[in-house]
Amino acid sequence: MGALDELTRPAADGDHVGGVPARLVASPGSTAEAAALIAAARELTVVIRGAGTKVHWGPPPRALDLIIDTRRLAGIVEHAAGDLITVVRAGTPLADLSLGDQQLVLDGPAGATVGGTVAANTSGPLRLRYGTVRDLLIGITVVRPDGKVARSGGKVVKNVAGYDLGKLFTGSYGTLGLITECAFRLHPVAAARVYVRAAAPASVVAAVLSAQVVPSAIELDSATGEVAVLLEGTPAGVRDRASVVEKLIGGELSEQAPAWWGVPPWHPDGIGMKLSVPKSRVPALAESGFPVRGSAGTGVLYAAPRDITEVERLRALCVRNAGHAVVLTAPPPVRDILDMWGPVPGLALMRRIKDQFDPGRRFAPGRFVGGI
Repeated sequence: MGALDELTRPAADGDHVGGVPARLVASPGSTAEAAALIAAARELTVVIRGAGTKVHWGPPPRALDLIIDTRRLAGIVEHAAGDLITVVRAGTPLADLSLGDQQLVLDGPAGATVGGTVAANTSGPLRLRYGTVRDLLIGITVVRPDGKVARSGGKVVKNVAGYDLGKLFTGSYGTLGLITECAFRLHPVAAARVYVRAAAPASVVAAVLSAQVVPSAIELDSATGEVAVLLEGTPAGVRDRASVVEKLIGGELSEQAPAWWGVPPWHPDGIGMKLSVPKSRVPALAESGFPVRGSAGTGVLYAAPRDITEVERLRALCVRNAGHAVVLTAPPPVRDILDMWGPVPGLALMRRIKDQFDPGRRFAPGRFVGGI
């Protein structure tokens, strides 16, 4: 029990997940400390917390003994600028990554940590050009629920040795173990960037995509009726491509993003949904009468339904348009009677993976799809 005694403290009033209070909180400062802690905590149920920006997402845990706080697992381990690679500890806030003229293009919620971004698989407007977590993550170090350290991938982009733990842990909501370090590929910071903003229907997005102007992001907000296109590159190239986009959608150039850009449309105590449809079906969602906001260029949109009836109507709308919908967050009276995940293919396989990694079902019990 040495690691538990050394690294834990009694939980305070704010140490809860979805209203379920913890008994203990631990803050390991290294992978070795985290491994010793988890090995000593084999009888305890565990939820992992970074900055807490998404700790309220998903259902509450069925039980909670220990919160593992990752904020001491912070800092850049390595930055191989020549290879466009960085290795970062999981508790590092995305906003704190200082990489010179290079960048890790993950634009998740303000204040989010690297580990939380991977665990929840969050990405923002820039996913259109640069991809999502699964596209940028090339290596990962984790501590399994039995306390053993596992590594996958490496510090080169084309590394296929071993099992791809990175893809398994991405979006796993902390149900398979603790992420302690991540290796990512980087991109150069663009020399110039500009937004083309216009009051325009969602149907203009198809024209922008087919014009081969290489947008970094195309976002829409149906509540304001605005579409915004981000272009990046050399000053001359951005200027020329912006001129093309202006002719396609009208509007004006701006160095500033719209106020709604990358901001979830729901209030902190409201219902928040993620809607995913093929790009060709985005206009159907934008013109449905439900206010939606998000990446028109990738078909990932967000909505703030007012009640369970609207949740089900939005979910049905996505299914009719060959997509799906997930409730990310909801107040307890709604969350407790709602299937937040909805139908998910491959649930049997997910259960088998959970059983292999966490046969005792101690990590984030009940937080994931199908009660995993």
